[in-house]
Amino acid sequence: MANDSDQTHQQQHDLIGSYFLDLWRLKSQTASASHSKDVNMTNPDNEHEQLEQDDDDDEPVPTELDTLNSSGWFSIVLPDKLSVKYPSVNLHGHDVGVVQANCPAPVKRLFYYFEMYVKNAGAKGNVAIGFTNEGFNLRRQPGKNGQVVGTVEKDVKGRLYPTVAVHSQNEEVSVNFGKDPFLFDIKAYEAAQRAKQDTSIERISIPQTASYGIVRSYLQHYGYEETLNVFDEANQTSVPPVTGFHDNGFNEHAMYALNHRKILRKLIMNGQIDDALRNLHEWYPETVQDDTSAICLMLHCQKFIELVRVGRLEEAVDYGRNQFEKFYNLKQYEDLVKDCATLLAYGEPSKSSVGYLLEDSQREKVADAVNAMILSTNPDLKDQGSCLHSYLEKLLRQLTACFLQKRLLNGNQGEAFHLQRVLLAKNS
Repeated sequence: MANDSDQTHQQQHDLIGSYFLDLWRLKSQTASASHSKDVNMTNPDNEHEQLEQDDDDDEPVPTELDTLNSSGWFSIVLPDKLSVKYPSVNLHGHDVGVVQANCPAPVKRLFYYFEMYVKNAGAKGNVAIGFTNEGFNLRRQPGKNGQVVGTVEKDVKGRLYPTVAVHSQNEEVSVNFGKDPFLFDIKAYEAAQRAKQDTSIERISIPQTASYGIVRSYLQHYGYEETLNVFDEANQTSVPPVTGFHDNGFNEHAMYALNHRKILRKLIMNGQIDDALRNLHEWYPETVQDDTSAICLMLHCQKFIELVRVGRLEEAVDYGRNQFEKFYNLKQYEDLVKDCATLLAYGEPSKSSVGYLLEDSQREKVADAVNAMILSTNPDLKDQGSCLHSYLEKLLRQLTACFLQKRLLNGNQGEAFHLQRVLLAKNS
């Protein structure tokens, strides 16, 4: 009969296994969708739709003027749907020809910009440009009393439509929503705005010991022993040296099984799955005691993948027959085993919908799962979830969550935080 300790370990293993299998499934779904997109891109009718799905923050943007909702006969939208003209003499001061864009300005951006070009100033030159809401009276002049105000930095709520207006005979204007190059250097302006953000961020002081500790805990967590030693050695010779840092609970795993985790990661990243399994059976038999566990599935699948990678297809078939049978009968693994088996159906599997399995990222996922499983055997472990992520990753997740919450409080308006975009911007 299993004791409480055995049950706790099994719960930890189930938690870790489920987490990494879910990551695998997410990668599979993403790869399948991406492959489908590449196939559909040969159909021009699908191109715009597919491109829009690439960015989770993508929104419809204004492309032309609204020809349905208008101010009556005080304005005429020309056939190009980007020009508007005031055709007749105004009867009184309120006879304004206002036209909105066909959709509101996107709100999940740092800023939004459009331009108006005056083709004909007409009798009085009373043209206007601005933003209006959905219920705006299209017989009234938009903007802030006709004054040039430039950029207005204020907390604006709700959907706003780019809007232009004409107000005297023969006035004609055209708008540019970005189809043609802007006269204004919008890229330089964006760079300046981001530079202002960066300057305010740079003013925030962070103790050097904190950065050192976070990086060190990451190397410890994933078993990068050699890099950790070099990192510590470099710290000893740094000018000024980093002082005052202690583990003291900062990383509860500390140096636990560091050398073993380093060896296993190297073996898996080199595709030496048999050696990794042999060492796991010798060093941490409890992690592979159940041969139908998630970690065993991942390791056996990776062995199969490695055989396909080097073209040993007959061996892969035999290995799959011997090892996958016990997993086929388990519904929770069926989709992942099928993904692996599908590799055999393609002459060039790397270019298929399951080609992601041949990428180093799949090896990395298996190595991370094994690393987390070993960390779960630490008798001093207090937090089961700490096996899954380093403190650095938790910090980045918290940072992302804070940005999302900030945007939510602002009516879901403003840029989302994309870590990859920030990193690429810093390196460019």
